[in-house]
Amino acid sequence: MPFVAAWRVNLISACLAEGGVIAYPTEGVWGLGCLPESAEAVARILRLKRRSWEQGLLLVAADISQFEDYLVGLDDDMRGELENNWPGAVTYLLPDNGAAPRWVIGNNSTVGLRVSDHPVVCALCESVGPLVSTSANVTGHPAALTSLQVRQYFGDDIDQMVPGQLGRSDGPSVIRHLETGEKIR
Repeated sequence: MPFVAAWRVNLISACLAEGGVIAYPTEGVWGLGCLPESAEAVARILRLKRRSWEQGLLLVAADISQFEDYLVGLDDDMRGELENNWPGAVTYLLPDNGAAPRWVIGNNSTVGLRVSDHPVVCALCESVGPLVSTSANVTGHPAALTSLQVRQYFGDDIDQMVPGQLGRSDGPSVIRHLETGEKIR
């Protein structure tokens, strides 16, 4: 696992299992993350970002197989679209089939999913499974491009800062609606 030592992944995994919030480099910006099953950790991220729960959050994984529960009910064409574009910096909004916790999807009828090709994200997700992934910024401010910017936004309110470099994308991931093909961001 390049860029992140195994001992550090174990430390971060333990932090996440205890309901921790982490900051980590992604394809194009720094992200905040936690385990999606932890309503308290998700609520903490929303408070840090000053973001409404109603907007929902995205999930990131290391491999499409980590999202199997979320993919139940998709037809072959939709599944093929995902397989053709993952891994990469493309987030898809899929119809919510009930697998995602309400505190993750908010007031949406979709769930946002991305399979990352970033080595740090992959190492974390291989260890703990899918993570909540949202840009490291206060709502209305630019996403952090450095760990220093993350610290400026959130100080010591982050439990673990995962070392690493951003990937090659310019900015946050593209977001597409799987059923309509509409580009949201």
